[in-house]
Amino acid sequence: MSTRKYQYAIVIGRFQPVHFGHQRLIEEGLRAADRVIVVVGSDRKPRSVKNPFTFDERERMVRACLRGTEQMRVSVVGVGDSPYNDQIWIASIQSAVDRLIQQDGHTPAEAKVALVGHLKDASSYYLKLFPHWEFVGQHSVESLNATDVRSLYFDPENRGQLARADLPDGTAAFLDQFTHTADYAELCEERAFLVDYRDKYRYAGSDFPPIYTTVDAIVVEAGHILLVQRKFHPGKGTWALPGGFVGQHERLQEAVIRELKEETRLKVPVPVLNGSMKASHVFDAPDRSQRGRTITHGFFFELAHNQWTGLSDVRADDDAAEVRWVPIAEFLGMQDRIYEDHYFIANHFLGGLGKN
Repeated sequence: MSTRKYQYAIVIGRFQPVHFGHQRLIEEGLRAADRVIVVVGSDRKPRSVKNPFTFDERERMVRACLRGTEQMRVSVVGVGDSPYNDQIWIASIQSAVDRLIQQDGHTPAEAKVALVGHLKDASSYYLKLFPHWEFVGQHSVESLNATDVRSLYFDPENRGQLARADLPDGTAAFLDQFTHTADYAELCEERAFLVDYRDKYRYAGSDFPPIYTTVDAIVVEAGHILLVQRKFHPGKGTWALPGGFVGQHERLQEAVIRELKEETRLKVPVPVLNGSMKASHVFDAPDRSQRGRTITHGFFFELAHNQWTGLSDVRADDDAAEVRWVPIAEFLGMQDRIYEDHYFIANHFLGGLGKN
């Protein structure tokens, strides 16, 4: 019979990549509970400097931190983001955990569950969102945090400052192998772009970094949504909503129609587009964009469809590599190929059909 206090210990994180702090939390979970459930966040996202590694790669790093005898006591599950609705994110984690508990033949409501974590700063607020699990707090561990690891790792000139001793052996070995991939080279290129971008547009000497204003068009016609493939960094190769930055002398709706026309050459007259605009919403998650604090305004256009002429003509132009009408059912399965938070922006207007 087990002498551990809990049946299950939950450890939540993005693990981008796994560092000693993560390892310490998992080890504490193994001491406290019969089984540990590691919840890997930001699942199903395209590679970026902020989220460079896939779920499978992060699971490999997590398991590389475990001794052989511990492997059978640890489950790793992926959960996607929901940046504009914490309740959806909470429910996704609860559902993933409950499924594993039920697979063991236990009733979730009766299971003794702990949430293991470290309240380091405001970014740890999520640890307070699960009051039905008993919180087991941990002190910080002397370790490079994941942000610092990524900053050094994707800067070829400074990567040498990242010693193997700074990371668990399994993570260090994985990162060594990953440097030889095309994905690593692409992420280094993206990081260089972002550093240059921030330096170029930062207000020198100001206590208030700039806040950018952008617009995005959600255009729907006959069960299809209009998407563009990004030609340049950041997010090169991912699919996005047509949109861009607001000009100095533009109103928001003028800007979104201009960007829509420039990127897609959509053959719909401007007055018709204005009349087809059904709703708008502000999307302001503080870390929604890698370029810096960027608030975007989404505009939903629903075009009347003429079945005899087919979908409205479009052609890629400006900074779009490709443009296409995508069936909404197909779009709902494209989360790992959609730029930044555009998947969630579109779903706000599509009735939440693609929520986790």
